[in-house]
This record gives sequence, C-alpha cells and structure tokens, in this order.
Amino acid sequence: MRAEAEQLVETIKQSVGLLRRHLDVESSTRRLAELNARSEDPSLWNDPESAQKVMRERTMLEDRLGSLAKIDRELDDARTLVELGEMEGDAATEAEGIAALKALKAEGERRQLEALLSGEADANDTYLEVHSGAGGTESADWARMLLRMYVRWAERRKFDVEVIEETAGDEAGIKSATIVVKGHNAHGWLKTESGVHRLVRISPYDSNARRHTSFASVWVYPVVDDRIQIEVNEGDCRIDTYRASGAGGQHVNKTESAVRITHIPTGIVVACQSERSQHKNRATAWNMLRARLYERELEMREAKATADAASKTDVSWGHQIRSYVLQPYQMVKDLRTGHVSSSPSDVLDGDLDPFLEASLAQRLSGRTVVVEDVE
Repeated sequence: MRAEAEQLVETIKQSVGLLRRHLDVESSTRRLAELNARSEDPSLWNDPESAQKVMRERTMLEDRLGSLAKIDRELDDARTLVELGEMEGDAATEAEGIAALKALKAEGERRQLEALLSGEADANDTYLEVHSGAGGTESADWARMLLRMYVRWAERRKFDVEVIEETAGDEAGIKSATIVVKGHNAHGWLKTESGVHRLVRISPYDSNARRHTSFASVWVYPVVDDRIQIEVNEGDCRIDTYRASGAGGQHVNKTESAVRITHIPTGIVVACQSERSQHKNRATAWNMLRARLYERELEMREAKATADAASKTDVSWGHQIRSYVLQPYQMVKDLRTGHVSSSPSDVLDGDLDPFLEASLAQRLSGRTVVVEDVE
C-alpha cells in the first residue's frame, strides 16, 4: 500500500483507539443492554421525563457504538479497495479507496471532537439568547437573522427548539429572544458561540443603499438538570409580571402572563412568556435563573468570567468573535480561530459545524491565535 494510504489508515486507527478508550466500549455495551431492557418495560412511561432521559441516553450510546463499528467496517473495505487497485494496476479503484479513507479520516476527527465534549454540562440541553446591539432596525434585523441561523443549525442536527421569549423590534427584527435547544450535547456544541457577532452589508432599510455594520450578542448557558443542585434565595430576587408581546393570541397579549426575574446580587435577568399560564412561565424563569447562575459558577471555575463578561456587555466594535461580510465581498471569519467561509448564505442557513469544531478544538488545545478582523 502506498505511503498516502498507509498514513490515512494510521490516522484513522489512532482516532478509533481514542474513541474506544473514551467511550469504554465494554461498559457502554453493558449500559446499552440495560437501557434496551428498560425501554421495553411499559411502566417506564409512567414517568415521561425519566423515560425521555433513558431514551436519549440509549440513542446516544447506539450512535457512538454504531459509529465505531461502521468506521471499522468501512476501513477494512477501503483498505481492500486500495490493495486491490494496486495489485491489478487499476488506478480508478485505488483512487476510490483513498477517497474513502479520506472521508473516514474526517469522520473519525469529527467523532473524536464530539467525544471530547465531556464537560460537566456539555451533554445538556441549552438556552441561547440573542440581543440586538445599538443601531435600531439594522441591529434588530441582524438579531433575527442570527436567531434563524441557530434554529436552522439545530434543525440540521434534528434537535428540538422551543421559543421561551421573543421581543419584537420597533420596525423589524427582534430586540431579544431566548430559545431552548434540546438534544444530546446541545450545550457542548454551542457553548463557544457566546459573544458579539458583527454583520457588514448593504442595508435593505437604507434608500441610499449604503453599507452598514450591525452588532448582536449571543449568550449560551446550559439547562440545569436534576444532577446539578443550584440553591437560589428567593429573597435575593425581584419578580415582575407583564403583558407578553408578539404572537400568541388575545389571551397572551391581554393578561400579565409573562414573568421576569431579577437576581439582585448578580444583576442577572431572565424572562419567559412562552406559555399562557403565568405559573408555567414562572417555573420556566426559575429554571433559567438557576441555569444562568450555574453557568456563572462554571465561568468562575474556569477563570474566564472577566473575558466572557467583556465580550457580552459591550455589543460594539472591538468585542466581536465573528464577522459576517455580505458586501462588497462574501466572507464569514471567526476572530478566535481564523476559520473562514466564503459562503455567508450557507453559514446563515445553519452550516455552522466547521466554525463550532474549530472553536472547540482551540478551546481544548488551549492555543491562542491572533486574527485580524475583516473590513
């Protein structure tokens, strides 16, 4: 087998070895058998929340174990193709085998990165907030575009999305919105998206067709489940009720069903208006507050609270983590990793994985990259 194929095979084997050690195939196989047995018990669904957790863990283990077996099978097939092509002098067959090895290498790297999402809350669902910056209608429209980008990304991964709160802009777009993205590793994948996002384009709201720069901020924090205990003193909180805005029908807009909770010691504010019942909105808001306090604790542990706060509080030039340029050229550039896409339309339609993978890899490696912003 020629050198290129041998190097690819060795790289794939290393990825598979790391995945096997991280997953602990033997214990994971036993755990999957336990979950399969539980899923066949009709009484499991007497507690829907518990049943969903069981099914989610089962799906995750099936996916990871199945992917390892699939890579092993396809590696053998690809090696056979390369060797057969060499033996028979068939360049097309050999090239087909090498192409298959390259695809497997990419899959192994993706799976390896996914396996490294092993932080305390990485496997959890996640809240994602979008806030428009200064700039009125321009920034409100940009915030709406960003929200759509994350929803489309979630749909590509077959994650569920629930809108918790949305405040419409004065003329177009949104001033703010909060969604919950539900799926395995949702928080792990999205956690590096917190920060300021910058858009450069010819404004559709400018009759003179001038180029405008807009800013919006994103904040990602994990949904706190029963494994994580966060104590909140109700005496430290102020609770306000108000009429919900936006879609929802007459009942939502005519009663004070929306709830806002302010945690006075930290200044954290959360709001929920997704339900018609004030009681349900209040319960969701308390869960959001616990999640925000938990995220704050994680940041303090990681000694990154100062940097993160700076990136979130000033939604303006100099604090952006990524720039999206639509005019006079087409480019999306991440200012932490240097990763670039020449197709903003694809990125804004949810093609975020390359950016997420690059930022996660950088976070895991601890490497610092100096990247100049685009004009």
